[in-house]
Amino acid sequence: MLRFLRAAVSFRHFARPRQHYFSHISSPIVSTAPALSTRTRNMSTHHGESTVRPEADRVLQDIADYIHNYKVESDLAFETARLCLIDTIGCGLEGLRFPECAKLLGPVVEGTIVPNGTKIPGTNYQLDPIRGAFNIGTIIRWLDFNDCFLAAEWGHPSDNLGAILAVADHLARQGQPLTVRDILEGMIKAHEIQGCLALLNSYNRVGLDHVVLVKVASTAVVSKLLGLNRDQTIDAISQAWVDGQSLRTYRHAPNTGPRKSWAAGDACSRAVNLALLVKKGEKGLPSVLTAKTWGFYDVLFKGKPFEFQVPYGSYVMENVLFKISYPAEFHAQTAVEAAHIIHAKLKEMNKTSDDIKSVRIRTQEAAIRIIDKQGPLDNFADRDHAINYMVAYPLIFGELTSESYTDAAAADPRIDALRAKIYCVEDKRFSVDYHEPSKRSIGNALLVELNDGTVLEEVEVEYPVGHKRRREEGTPLLINKFKRHVSHHFAAAHQKKILGAVLDGQGLSKMPVDKFTDLFVKS
Repeated sequence: MLRFLRAAVSFRHFARPRQHYFSHISSPIVSTAPALSTRTRNMSTHHGESTVRPEADRVLQDIADYIHNYKVESDLAFETARLCLIDTIGCGLEGLRFPECAKLLGPVVEGTIVPNGTKIPGTNYQLDPIRGAFNIGTIIRWLDFNDCFLAAEWGHPSDNLGAILAVADHLARQGQPLTVRDILEGMIKAHEIQGCLALLNSYNRVGLDHVVLVKVASTAVVSKLLGLNRDQTIDAISQAWVDGQSLRTYRHAPNTGPRKSWAAGDACSRAVNLALLVKKGEKGLPSVLTAKTWGFYDVLFKGKPFEFQVPYGSYVMENVLFKISYPAEFHAQTAVEAAHIIHAKLKEMNKTSDDIKSVRIRTQEAAIRIIDKQGPLDNFADRDHAINYMVAYPLIFGELTSESYTDAAAADPRIDALRAKIYCVEDKRFSVDYHEPSKRSIGNALLVELNDGTVLEEVEVEYPVGHKRRREEGTPLLINKFKRHVSHHFAAAHQKKILGAVLDGQGLSKMPVDKFTDLFVKS
């Protein structure tokens, strides 16, 4: 009992001042009042954040207006989109030949078949459109062989086909009257959004991967396909910007790895998922880019707003770059072409790569920044993003194919021996012309010195065969590339059926989407 009374006295001793401090009840301890007033006067006033939702960021509105209101009338854009569709499907079929790619595909739960689901070219899978977008996007990008657009940011706009085809095919199988022309229009608009966001804005310089643009462009296009209105499309696009963005870590030494080959598939699947969530009523984030402290610009873009060089139209599709001859990162395409020319010259001289003392590559700043690598190359993804490997291989063998990057091919000791003799220097003219809208060149020049002191004439290639300036030359080669990719999967009679369909421009445009996809499905 005595311990209890002492404890009660002790409690009252400490409790009373607390009561007077918080409730300001009169007390003999009045000397504390002036101190409280002084502290109050020294405190800063904070009124809290405003809860008034602002008007949507102009960037979001412009994309949504383009998606819903712009009518594509460029015959050049539609014809280029047809070639792009053919090439992109072919690249996906070629990617399937590699076990590392094929093992990532199919449903999450093995054996699942979704009624009216998306069918995956080259397989017998029928999946929900989210998983379908991942599958299609992954096979398209696996070999780094599909189209490219280079600017302040580079990227592969046909990656968006993963989302577009997955959603359109699913909707067509539900009875919606969608045709291949709808696919082509979606591709043109996805190319345009991704490309215009890339022209003057470098995401790689702040460590972000370009697949953020795939996610944004795909979200916009599939939102309209899914029946979302303008405001819902804005909401969906805002969700794409606020979504977690991929770091470029997997594209650069010393962490280069196969994720770079399925990153676009992941972006496509997230785009479809976000659009479907908004269709179910998910709200958007109107100032996702411009919100102070918490918006994309402040958090991830060093506070800098996006800049734009041209209004949305059909510029990007009309100027897209096709990878026709070589499955190589695009900044090295012209270097590889030059290496083939030099290989032929060495052969004429009865020389081989063993006779080479050094190789100087004059190139653009972007190439030096992302694909100039020294030291061991760990895997397929490392090699197809190393300019010295992509040059060394054709100098030795006179070819560069998808198989050239495998561990078996890379085991030849001559490759690393020659790589050690190759070095890059920046050519300022190449760097300037790379960004010039009327040129968009991707120049490289190779200067080879032999062990006996002979210096071969430098070989310079400014525009790759897949460039708009070489479109007439490149188109037959692009079709041959497609034929080669199809030949690995289908019997001769079926190949003929596929070619008859895709080479008939008007007929293809009117073909229902599901009938188009069925052309490439395995029985």
